Amino acid sequence: MPLSLPQVKRVAWLARIEITDAEAAAAQGHLNDIFRLIEQMQSVDTEGVAPMAHGQDVVQRLREDRVTESDQHTLYQAIAPQVEDGLYLVPKVIE
Repeated sequence: MPLSLPQVKRVAWLARIEITDAEAAAAQGHLNDIFRLIEQMQSVDTEGVAPMAHGQDVVQRLREDRVTESDQHTLYQAIAPQVEDGLYLVPKVIE
């Protein structure tokens, strides 16, 4: 679906872009080239093609999901300026 020159100018106006007639004509050519490329890509038969997560056949190494550090919550709160009911108290910033 090629764009007409008035459509390009309207899009520029909606985007609040000041554009001259020459710039609009150049943009029209570029946009129509993009739309032709999209039409070509949509015309390709992709029936039976499985979606890919990556362009190369790579596998992410996985590790066991387990806790590797001990709980040091009380140690960290012992040096905090103010703590109440296991929560850090901070000064009010916004009034």
